[in-house]
Amino acid sequence: MRTREALLPGKYHDAVVKWRNTFIPDFDFLTENWEKHFPKEPHFKLCAFRELGICNDIECGDDVGKPKLTCPSELGPERAHHLLGAIRAQASTEFGSIQQHRLTLARAQEEVDQVWMLRMMAEELRHGYQMLHLLLEDDWSSVSDQSGPDLVEEILSMQTGSHVLGAFNIDFDSFVDNIVFCALIDRVGKYQLAMQRVSAYKPMAESMPKMLREEAFHLAAGVVPMRRWVTEAAQGDVYISMDMLQKAFNKWLPRGLEMFGDERGGGSNVRMGLKPQKNAEAQAEYRVEVGKLVDDLNMRYLRARVPELSRNEANKVLKSILTERVSQKGVAWEDLIHLSDADFFRRRGVPAFTMTGWDGTVFEKFEDYIVHLRQHLPESYLAGRDFKDYAETLKQVAAGEVTAVDASRRMPRLSRVGGSCPCSKSVRWVAGDPAAGRPAVGEPTAGGPTAGGPAGA
Repeated sequence: MRTREALLPGKYHDAVVKWRNTFIPDFDFLTENWEKHFPKEPHFKLCAFRELGICNDIECGDDVGKPKLTCPSELGPERAHHLLGAIRAQASTEFGSIQQHRLTLARAQEEVDQVWMLRMMAEELRHGYQMLHLLLEDDWSSVSDQSGPDLVEEILSMQTGSHVLGAFNIDFDSFVDNIVFCALIDRVGKYQLAMQRVSAYKPMAESMPKMLREEAFHLAAGVVPMRRWVTEAAQGDVYISMDMLQKAFNKWLPRGLEMFGDERGGGSNVRMGLKPQKNAEAQAEYRVEVGKLVDDLNMRYLRARVPELSRNEANKVLKSILTERVSQKGVAWEDLIHLSDADFFRRRGVPAFTMTGWDGTVFEKFEDYIVHLRQHLPESYLAGRDFKDYAETLKQVAAGEVTAVDASRRMPRLSRVGGSCPCSKSVRWVAGDPAAGRPAVGEPTAGGPTAGGPAGA
């Protein structure tokens, strides 16, 4: 298939470059060492790619077989609202993940891991650029109160804590977060991009193939180091343990599940031809896929601990350990990585703010559940703002002071004030000041984001 390349209008392209210089200060190092680390890969380009020659007909929903829509004015109000929300959320996640990864990028133990992560960050920047191109190339004024330039300005002004989806508002505490985030959260991104590849809006569908190819590398940036880590842990390496990985999985898997939106939603997107699956269907497939990743990591750990086992023998031993919870060949159930219960540590969707334990145990008392979370989450995360906000809100839910639905809707709301940022109109967005009559971060807001986010329609 042929691919068309395009740049944003000058001032917006320059704004993204300025944003890049702020949040990826090592970008020049990446480009200077590209040939060394990625000799068979095309050099990075900051541009929008549109793959030409894709299917011209709507592939799912009520309008299957009709021509795909090519401009916002053809969408109609409902479809345009959902699509614009999806583009905004997608752009927010791309820029948001860069802000998270930069916090702990320098803590990588190996140069190759750092360079791989830098490439991933550069490609996330390009993905965000791609979404901005969708906002600016077409005229959305007929279907939105916000113009494309205003949306671009808002997105480039977002900081960790103000992004659309919760997973991108959590600070990283160590390089383990960088790796596990790629393996789990970028895996959700793969699902979202794959679903949007059949979008009834042709420009959106044309944007997905290149992004999907790049997303495959992002998954590898998480999976490949983890495979090495579990092998080294089995051989006695003290730097990264299975327990550390387990707790990082416990931190990020609930956020990944929530990125699909409320389990009861997604029907509107399917009906309008924007995605081929409802939220619960895609979420279930994702959980199965993560389970296969965990199985692979456990197998590598077992075979590194007991190298004399054949593949078939290792399969039998691993199955026995997992099902019977007994030690085999010196390896215990507790030595391995396990998927937490789907309802564990959730703040969005059907299980939001239920006190479901890591193993599915339901807790009656808030105090007991907090002790349980302390046992199963990384210590560094427990000391941060995100967990504190969650715990305080859960305490209110448990006491009957706030409903789980209202708790789920508590999202940061930003207010526009004068200031400086790398976007076109030189404004910034900050948390509202309760004293001035504006909601603060964490307070419910009328008309704010729903629990499921744009994916939850």
